[in-house]
Amino acid sequence: MTATKNSQNAPHGENRGGVTSQIFLSLGSNLNDPVSQIQRAIKTLASLVSTIECAPLYQSKPLGPQDQPDFVNTVISGYTDLSPEELLITVKGIEQQQYRVKTKHWGPRTIDIDILFYGNIQIKTPDLTIPHKELFNRPFVTIPLLDLIPDGITPTGDHTEPSVFSPMSFQRVEGNLHHSIFPMYRRRNQRQTC
Repeated sequence: MTATKNSQNAPHGENRGGVTSQIFLSLGSNLNDPVSQIQRAIKTLASLVSTIECAPLYQSKPLGPQDQPDFVNTVISGYTDLSPEELLITVKGIEQQQYRVKTKHWGPRTIDIDILFYGNIQIKTPDLTIPHKELFNRPFVTIPLLDLIPDGITPTGDHTEPSVFSPMSFQRVEGNLHHSIFPMYRRRNQRQTC
């Protein structure tokens, strides 16, 4: 992936008074019916994130050890009045509810949820980095993100576009699988409300 970085930093802190920010989250799973795991996580997020829009699902080979099932991934956007730190606690809590257990680096997981963007702010602390530091190195994240921002301009003003990748190792999940998760599914560049 290639990206042109924007060097501006924006302040961050707790949201107050019902102020909402647009967020982008990536979700991935390769255990215990990955489609259902992603669906469950989105339904849980819907109690704290409004106007959720979903990219299509994509299937890809694992990034790390290959002795595990393929992953299913997507990206969602929405609006929340949680602070970045509260959002991090929330997504980690969902991972725990869905019995994510870290057995090894880049190993199998029931659900993985990463914060890609929180408005246009940039954060770097020991616990949280926004935008996600590996965002532009992971086609299974960048490709579905581009379904939600087809002009390639990220909330922080960076420009990204997909580099060449192997269609054999990374493909869109088609057919009834989408409809079982997102009944309002539409084709690329047509946003859907989950």
